[in-house]
Amino acid sequence: FLHSLGAIFSFISKDAVTKVQIMEGYCRGEQRERYVSLQAMVEYELAQGLVDLQKRSEHPESGCRTVLRLHRALRWLQLFLEGLRTGEEDSRTSVICTDSYNASLAAYHPWVVRKAATVAFCTLPSRNAFLEIMNVGSAQEAVAMLGEALPYISDVYDITQELFARHQLLDLP
Repeated sequence: FLHSLGAIFSFISKDAVTKVQIMEGYCRGEQRERYVSLQAMVEYELAQGLVDLQKRSEHPESGCRTVLRLHRALRWLQLFLEGLRTGEEDSRTSVICTDSYNASLAAYHPWVVRKAATVAFCTLPSRNAFLEIMNVGSAQEAVAMLGEALPYISDVYDITQELFARHQLLDLP
């Protein structure tokens, strides 16, 4: 979906695919039974000292760190899609995207990346054109589909947020 929406989304999509591939490697690896659920992964990696809690060094691609990056991206996507769903017909997609980015991922990116992202968002089409690019029918049908999908996205986000907060993993380096 994201890949079909333009260069900035293609970059985000490739980054997400890379992180998913890391997790797939864990799920197929020697310790695959430790990665059958998010809860099992967190418990295993923390117990084995596989998570860099203070600085990114020995385990830069731990499952916890990788999932945290995906979790943060999911928050941006959740906010962006909700903004598209609830926005007015003449809403500017670039503003929705920038607001979503600033409320989620921007805090984790250096200034140069934040500025580049903001500039890239300016290339986005209008809200209705964007909704039609989603290829689920008319803009109204896309809004309805988002209304059905967003509760599931929210559930995944909330479960992960609670688990990572409980284990103090929300600020991994």
